[in-house]
Amino acid sequence: MTSTTAEPVYWSPLRKLALRFFLLFFIQYIIFNPNGVLPNIDILYEIYIGPIHKLIVWFAANVLHLGEPITIFTNGSGDTTYDYVLLLFIVITAVIGGIIWTVADRKARNYNNLFYWLTVIVRYYVAITMVTYGCLKIIKLQFPGPSPDRLIQPFGNASPMGLAWTYMGYSTGFNYFTGMAELSCGLLLFFRKTATLGAIVGLVVAGNIMAINYSFDVPVKLLSTMLVVMCLYLLSKDAIRLINFFFLNKAAQPANLGPHTFKKRWKNITLTTVKYILVIYTVGMNFYGDVQAMSQYGDKAKRPPLYGIYNVQSFVRNKDTIPPLKTDTTRWDKLTISYEGRAKVFMSDDTSRTHDFKIDTLKHTIVMYNYADTVNKAYYTYSQPQKDILQLKGTFKKDSVTINLKKIDLNKFRLINRGFHWVNEYPYNR
Repeated sequence: MTSTTAEPVYWSPLRKLALRFFLLFFIQYIIFNPNGVLPNIDILYEIYIGPIHKLIVWFAANVLHLGEPITIFTNGSGDTTYDYVLLLFIVITAVIGGIIWTVADRKARNYNNLFYWLTVIVRYYVAITMVTYGCLKIIKLQFPGPSPDRLIQPFGNASPMGLAWTYMGYSTGFNYFTGMAELSCGLLLFFRKTATLGAIVGLVVAGNIMAINYSFDVPVKLLSTMLVVMCLYLLSKDAIRLINFFFLNKAAQPANLGPHTFKKRWKNITLTTVKYILVIYTVGMNFYGDVQAMSQYGDKAKRPPLYGIYNVQSFVRNKDTIPPLKTDTTRWDKLTISYEGRAKVFMSDDTSRTHDFKIDTLKHTIVMYNYADTVNKAYYTYSQPQKDILQLKGTFKKDSVTINLKKIDLNKFRLINRGFHWVNEYPYNR
C-alpha cells in the first residue's frame, strides 16, 4: 500500500512566521487588486479603495517623504508610483502583523488549516486571472492585428510595448496557443488533484508573461511578478516531492489531496456547489463577455468610415499648392483612420499627430482637432470621386484647405500578404 505525505503536526518557527507573513500579504494584495470576475466586485472595490488612496498618498508624503505627491492611481498601467508604494505598504504591514501575530500566538503547533485555505484562495485568484487573460487571447481582444497607422509607423519609432503588441497581434494562431496555455493553467488550478500541475504550468506561463513585461516595458510588471510568486507559493507544499522527482531521481510519495471538510454534510455540499458555480461562471462569463465585445474591440470590430491609409497627392492652402518639403511641419503627407473617433496625420517632416476625428456620413462632414490643441478645430466636407480617392475641403485656422488623397491597398504590405508557408527554400527575413 502506498502511503501519502502526511500533514506535519509541528511546524518550525520559520515556517510559522512565513505562513503569517504570506497570509497577511496575499490577502491584502488580493483585496487591493481584485481581478473583477465576481458579480458587483467592482462596486464594492470603489467603496473601499477611496480611503486606501488617501492612506497611500499620506504614507508616501509623511512616511516615505517622496518629493512629488501621488496624484495618479492604477489605470491602464499597473506600475504607477501609487502601485509601488501600495506594494511596499502591504509588505510593511504584513511584516509588522506577522511579528505581532508571532508574539501573540507563540504556542501554535501548526497552521495546517490556515495553509490549506490560503492555498485555496491563492490558486483561485491565479486561476481566475489566467482564465480571464486566456479568454481575451482566444477571442483575440487583447492583441488586435496591426492597424493602418501601425503599418506605416517607422519601425524605430515604435515603443517597446507597441512592438510587443504588434508581435502578438499579428498572429491569430499564436494568440490561440498562448490563450489555451493560460486557460488550461486556470482550469487545472481550480481542482485539488490537478493544482500542482496547474501551478507548474502557471509558473511557466506567468514567467513568460513576466519576461515580456520586463523586456518590453509593459506596465503590468507587478501583477505578472505576483502571479509568479503565487505559483511558487502553491508549489512550496510539494517542493520536496518535486525536487526528488525532477532532480534527485528519488521516489516521491503521493501528496495528501484530501479536502478539509466540515462536520456537517450540508456545509460540504454547499461549498462544492459554490465551487462549481464559480468555475462555470468564471469561464462562461469571460467567454460570453469577450464574444459580446468582439463587435466593439479586436479584429472583428466594425471598422470606422473611411478606414485605411491615405497618401496625400496634393495639399492646397489658400489656393497655393504646398510642395512636400521635409522641413514643412504643417503639410500633410499621410492620413490614417484606424479607430472610431480617431485619426492620425503624418506630416511632411515625418512627425505625426493624433486627432479626434468626428465624421458625419450623412452630411459628409468631418471635424478634426489635435489632442494637444482642442481650441483650433478643422472643419471639412469630404467626397470620394473614385473608390480609392478621398478629397477634403474646409478651413483650419481661417485658412481654406483642399486635400486630395489616394487610399493605399493594405494587402500590399509584406506583413499582411506574406502569410504562412510550410515550405521555405530560403529564409524570408525582411
